[in-house]
Amino acid sequence: MSAVDTLAKAISEQATVSPRLLVAISGPPGAGKSTLAEALEKALIAQGVPASILPMDGFHMDNAVLEERGLLARKGAPNTFDVRGLVDIVRAVREGGEVLVPVFDRTRELAIAAARAIPAGPRVVLVEGNYLLLEEQPWSVLAPLFDLTVMIAPPADELRRRLEARWRCFGLDEEEVAAKVEENDLPNGRLVLSRSRKADFVYSDT
Repeated sequence: MSAVDTLAKAISEQATVSPRLLVAISGPPGAGKSTLAEALEKALIAQGVPASILPMDGFHMDNAVLEERGLLARKGAPNTFDVRGLVDIVRAVREGGEVLVPVFDRTRELAIAAARAIPAGPRVVLVEGNYLLLEEQPWSVLAPLFDLTVMIAPPADELRRRLEARWRCFGLDEEEVAAKVEENDLPNGRLVLSRSRKADFVYSDT
């Protein structure tokens, strides 16, 4: 049984006894979190289980704020996100009702406010992002808000390959790709794998 099938089955079973189920999908940059979340959303809807996705990337601090703080080169590290804003939104989603959430536009490197609606209807909300299970303040405040947790941890070589391919797709030259991957993405990924709490489901690939 594939990861999507296994997770969809577990989520569907638990969703029958919960008015709203929040699922955290975590992992290093480039691990495939968005891909898994989208496949899960599709599988759940096909089974008649309303589902929606809440991406953590929408809570990136703006480049102007990061530059002011000397953090622009580390964009994507834990301290470059609006964690308080994320926690507030996740709490609001858990309470039910429609919630408008920001979405990150990677082509423009900025977050767009209220760019996606989490409708009142979906019983399952799939929250995906790098640091959702991080056992460090302020991220650890999220822990009690999730009902099920997933960690995707691909082999190091595969992770590097995916990250390099991602940045090449955005037109970066090889020197820029190496800097992004070696100085930011991979250190962030190692932090995710070493400092996240144990997930209910762990996959080396999806």
